Amino acid sequence: MFIAGLMVGGLLVAAWLTLPSPPLTFWQESDTMMSDNASLSLDESGRVSVGDQEAGDIVRVDSITVPAPGVWVAVREVSGTTLGNVLGAARARAPSTEFIVPLLRSTNGAQTYAIVLYRDNGDDLFDLVSDSVYVDFDTGEPVVAPFATLP
Repeated sequence: MFIAGLMVGGLLVAAWLTLPSPPLTFWQESDTMMSDNASLSLDESGRVSVGDQEAGDIVRVDSITVPAPGVWVAVREVSGTTLGNVLGAARARAPSTEFIVPLLRSTNGAQTYAIVLYRDNGDDLFDLVSDSVYVDFDTGEPVVAPFATLP
């Protein structure tokens, strides 16, 4: 009976881990978001700025300003207006310029990606499920800065 319970539990965990996470829609297609893909300005909640760049195994964030204790800076794929897989994340504990996010999988040329900020849940480990998206308190919107890789 015990072994059967372990097997059923293992199958449930395996099934749960293979389910895709629901996509997070992060912008409405508008001239301001799509033409000014360098930054999103968020007065009191934080600021992130990223420009278009070469494809590779790192992403350079031009600047990030966050309150203590900081945030996770994640690089996500973009499909249309929907965020996809996380390619990498790094912890920003203080305002920074030329912040580097190392990637587990390289970006491709002529693609759109996004920097998304996340609040740590207190364990100091990035977890897409348990860390919450950093939200601008004025707009209630996630802090997201799209960028493109050069062809």
